[in-house]
Amino acid sequence: MYIGRIMHTDLITVSPQTTLVEAQELVEKKQIGHLLVVNDKKKLVGIVSDRDLKQYWASPATSLSKNELNYLLQKVLVSMVMIKTVVTVHTNTTIERAALVMQQNRISALPVMENDELAGIITSTDVMGVLLQAIGISDDSIRLSIFVKDSIGKLAEVAASLRDAGVNIQSLFCSPESKYEGITQMVLRVNSQDGDKAIAALSAKGFKVKSKYEKDISPFIPA
Repeated sequence: MYIGRIMHTDLITVSPQTTLVEAQELVEKKQIGHLLVVNDKKKLVGIVSDRDLKQYWASPATSLSKNELNYLLQKVLVSMVMIKTVVTVHTNTTIERAALVMQQNRISALPVMENDELAGIITSTDVMGVLLQAIGISDDSIRLSIFVKDSIGKLAEVAASLRDAGVNIQSLFCSPESKYEGITQMVLRVNSQDGDKAIAALSAKGFKVKSKYEKDISPFIPA
């Protein structure tokens, strides 16, 4: 799935001249975690998070009275506290790529661009929701994993085993096993009621099925 399909397009933006007080009030009113800062030409020039606002809100001396603090904060502009080097993605960026960008930059939101114009925003919560949906996690599913040699035809073999047993695969993904070269872990989800049937079908084909946490996975690694 691509970012353009799930991004938020009802954007809440502010100008660089917005005061910290106004920005905080807008965040609380709209119940959002980030504000996009655009100039008078509608170009993205920065981003400020709820966390940033709270941090700067608490930074003045605590000995100030409420009125004194509000007066001081009315003088602080968003342009003074916003992140100016904004990490962005394009609408055709994949969900998994967006997740990687967020992890690498330690950020929780990404403005989305299209033709050099601001088109939307996506948050880590949005990405997590899509990824959870993609792996098929639900109360009606059970997680099974098997370790296979990374070779042509293994995925087809696993799928055929479950097909012949009348078990539907709700989701499946593969990942290399870092501690065992040439070994891939296949993680699949099936309906909870089909769990035993799936394990029996895969075991009959010689696969060692792991259905819970195992500290030592070596017994599950194919020879």
